[in-house]
Amino acid sequence: MKILAISDEVSKALYEYFDPKKLEGIDMIVSCGDLPAYYLTFLATVFRGPVLYIHGNHDVKYAYKPPEGCICIEDTIYEYKGVRFLGLGGSYQYNSTEWQFTEKQMEKRVRKLWWMIRKYKGFDVLVTHAPAYRLSDGKDLCHRGFRAFRILMDKYAPKLYLYGHVHMSYGDFPRKFYYKHTLCVNAYGYNEVDLRA
Repeated sequence: MKILAISDEVSKALYEYFDPKKLEGIDMIVSCGDLPAYYLTFLATVFRGPVLYIHGNHDVKYAYKPPEGCICIEDTIYEYKGVRFLGLGGSYQYNSTEWQFTEKQMEKRVRKLWWMIRKYKGFDVLVTHAPAYRLSDGKDLCHRGFRAFRILMDKYAPKLYLYGHVHMSYGDFPRKFYYKHTLCVNAYGYNEVDLRA
């Protein structure tokens, strides 16, 4: 399955200068947050497969104007062609707006998903906005990663971990790397990933 992961910045190549050839061979688009609803709606219109999304810390407008034609996988598991996607949006809390969480709040969200994870016998792809703790996260509070995500990866060993929030201009962060057996991908802008069975 070929996934186009997107996050944090509208890509001119996928919007202003859109060429349908860019999406050839792509099976699914996954947004890791902080993208305007109009952008996701546009992609859902021009793309023939599913467009999944979670919330970034700046996606408060989704509450009254969500992306049209897209599938929100927030706090749930979505299965497509036998691949199970688990979504957990938001960032580490640094002020009092929506879609920001303390470590305890994120742990609580994860605990609420245990029954669903058991029902689906795990998950193949973890989709978050913020990164996991000490896996290419920032040192500042705003860009700190969640320990809860590492616990999920340690316990279930998903094949793929997609995240955003940490822009490539923030430091020398790798776009793709492995944590144990999980391929971790920073979706900033856009990034193609081939998920092999």
